[in-house]
Amino acid sequence: MTQIEREEMEYDVVIVGAGPAGLSAAIRLKQLDAEISVVVLEKGSEVGAHILSGAVLDPVGLNALLPDWKERGAPITVPVREDKFYVLGEAGKVPVPNWPMPKLMSNHGNYIVSMGNVCRWMAEQAEELGVEVFPGMACSELVYGENGEVAGVVAGEFGLQADGTPGPGYEPGMVLRGKYVMLGEGVRGSLSKQVIEKFGLSDGKEPQKYGLGMKEIWEIDPDKHREGSVTHTMGWPLGSNAGGGSFIYHLENNQVYVGFVVHLNYENPYLYPYMEFQRFKHHPMVAELLKGGKRVAYGARAISEGGWQSIPKVVFPGGALLGCSAGFVNVPRIKGNHNAMLSGKMAAEAAQEALAAGRSGDELTAYEASVRKGPIADDLKPVRNVKPLWSKYGLTTSLMLGGLDMWTNSFGFSFLGTLKHGKTDAEATQRTSRHKPIDYPKPDGTLSFDRLTNVSFAMTNHEESQPAHLKLKDADEPVASNFWKYGGPAARYCPAGVYEFVGEPGVDQKFVINFQNCVHCKTCDIKDPAQNIVWTTPQGGDGPNYPNM
Repeated sequence: MTQIEREEMEYDVVIVGAGPAGLSAAIRLKQLDAEISVVVLEKGSEVGAHILSGAVLDPVGLNALLPDWKERGAPITVPVREDKFYVLGEAGKVPVPNWPMPKLMSNHGNYIVSMGNVCRWMAEQAEELGVEVFPGMACSELVYGENGEVAGVVAGEFGLQADGTPGPGYEPGMVLRGKYVMLGEGVRGSLSKQVIEKFGLSDGKEPQKYGLGMKEIWEIDPDKHREGSVTHTMGWPLGSNAGGGSFIYHLENNQVYVGFVVHLNYENPYLYPYMEFQRFKHHPMVAELLKGGKRVAYGARAISEGGWQSIPKVVFPGGALLGCSAGFVNVPRIKGNHNAMLSGKMAAEAAQEALAAGRSGDELTAYEASVRKGPIADDLKPVRNVKPLWSKYGLTTSLMLGGLDMWTNSFGFSFLGTLKHGKTDAEATQRTSRHKPIDYPKPDGTLSFDRLTNVSFAMTNHEESQPAHLKLKDADEPVASNFWKYGGPAARYCPAGVYEFVGEPGVDQKFVINFQNCVHCKTCDIKDPAQNIVWTTPQGGDGPNYPNM
C-alpha cells in the first residue's frame, strides 16, 4: 500500500476506550482544568455497546470522582439486599456462611447495575464538561514521536477489503495526537499489548492470568424475582477440571444476570467452557429459577485475574495504562470497575500536573506511584494469593487457605508472602494424550442453547468484506501442529463459534475462522497453546452491541 495521507488533530490528552476507566480520566481532567482538550475514542457503535460486566459495583470509585452521582441521576438504583454463596454438587448445594468471610468480601453498600448504562451516563457527564466522545472510532495503530514516545493513534479507518487493500469507499481515518495517550481498552487490548511488549512493562512481573466470563440476561417469573439478590457459586459442573464459578444477580424489571466464569489456566484441552456454562443452568437451583423465563441477551469477555503481582508498569513514554488494560480486577470479589474508575482519576491527576508544568511525552511517574501506594493497592494486595492458591491446590484447600490469608492481610501481614503464578494460561494447556474427551449433553433449546443461537443474542456484526481481525502468525500451524497435539482447542474455548476444523484430518482438513461471529472476548489471543492467534482491532462499530449489559 502506498503512503496514506491522513488528517491530524491535536489534543492535550487522547483516551482510547469509553469504559469506566477512560471516562473517569476524561471527567477528572476537565474537573481539574476546563481548558485541557480531551478526546475519548470508542470502538463500539455507541458508548456501552461493548461493555460486559458482572455488574455488582462498589461505588468507591464513583464516590471519589462524582460524589453527587445520585443527585445527577446515575443509573445505579438497586442496592445489594441479599448476598449468598454456595458450593454446588450435581444435584444439590452447600451454603457457605457469610460470617467467617473477611469484611472485604461483603457486598453491603454495593449496587447491581448495567455497566453499559453506567458508561453511557458517564459519557454524558464527560460531554457536559467539554470532553469530545467519538464512538465507532476504532484505534488501529499507535503513532510514535521523534524520541520513540507514544504520541497519538490512528482512528476511524474504514473500507479496507478482505485482502487489506483500500476498497471503493475507503476512508483513511485520522491521526489524533496527544501530549499524553491513555489506553483504557479493557482486557488484552491490542494497543496495550503492543506498548507492554515494546517498553517491557511486564518485565519482572508475574504473567497475567485470565478467566473467560460468559453472561446471559434473563427475564424471569416475577414470583421468583428478588431485586437486589446476589448469589455466587463454585464447584459443579467444573469440579477438578477447571477453576471458576457462577454469579446470579437480580436487577430490576424481573431481570436476572446469569453468568459463568472459567479460569483459563485449565489443563484439559477437551474442556469446553461455553458448554460448562450451559450445563450449569441445568442445576436444580438454577433451572427452577429460570423455568418459565426467557433469555434476552448473551455476551462473553475475558477477565484479568493475575492481581497484584501481575500488574505491569502502568506508565510508558507518552502515556498510561488504565483499568483492565493494566489488570486491576479483585478476583475473589469479582469486581474491577471501582478500581478502573480510580485508575482513570489517578492518571488524570498525574497528567494535569504534568501539563501544568509544561511537560509532554514523558512518563507520568506520579500515576505509577499512586497505583502502587494508593487505594488500588489497598484493595488488591490483601487478596493477592487467592488466585495462585486456587490454581495450585484446587477449590477446597484454596477456600480455607485463601480465607485465612485474606484475614491475616486485613491485619497487615501474610504468612504466605506473595505467591507466584508461574505459567501463562497458554502454557498451562496440556496435550490430548494426557486427557480424556468430556461428554457434554446437547443443549435443550429452553435452558441451554448452542453457541451460534446465543451469538445472535449478542447482536454482533462484522462486515464480511473487511479483513479478518483475527490473524494467524503461521497459517499452517493450526492443522499441522495444534490439532494433533491439543485436539484443536480453539474450536472449544471460543464462546462464539469463531473457529472450526472442517474436512477429514490428514487429508483435506482446513482451519476456518468465522470472524463475523466474534464477540471480542480475546480468549483466542490468550489461550491458544502456540500463541499463534492474534486479536486485532476491527473497523469501528463492529462487534457486539449489548443492549443492557
